Amino acid sequence: MSNDPARRRATYEDLLAVPPTQVAEIIDGELVVSPRPGGAHTAAATAITIQIGGMFSRGGGGSSGGWWIMAEPELHFGAEILVPDLAGWRRERMPVYPDSPFVELAPDWVCEVISTSTQGWDRVHKVPLYAAMGVKHAWLVDPRARTLEVLRLEGGHWVLAGAFDGDAEVRAEPFESFALPLRLLWDRGG
Repeated sequence: MSNDPARRRATYEDLLAVPPTQVAEIIDGELVVSPRPGGAHTAAATAITIQIGGMFSRGGGGSSGGWWIMAEPELHFGAEILVPDLAGWRRERMPVYPDSPFVELAPDWVCEVISTSTQGWDRVHKVPLYAAMGVKHAWLVDPRARTLEVLRLEGGHWVLAGAFDGDAEVRAEPFESFALPLRLLWDRGG
């Protein structure tokens, strides 16, 4: 990112001008454009959506009261516009999902699936912004390394709540009432 004070800050109009074949975000005033995700990334995100969304959406997940689990929601946090791969809101905090094309209420959970082209932005820039937004949990999923890192926000800082790899079944915050088979995240057939 440029620290040049004379550079023009990106606007929402800049973001809207990006072709739909790309993902656009505004991070620290800079328009960040990424290619649509590849196969391993998409397979992992879809598996998490099916497993976590299937268990916790619509009032499931035991006493959790249910969640909104959404793929690639546009989050507005002041001048920052972020698009996590997945995000979830407890229905007790957001009883109705907004009809607008973006959400201004910080999610309770975000998941970034690490890709070669986005890993620097995800780890170095977006994860700290999620902490500043007050997101309580963040998952970093790396399909190439076959790992899941679970972060929990404590006192405004991320702590590692768990790290998992391979094909294990894991109980990862904030969905620890469910055993997630990691092998499903890496499965691409063949």
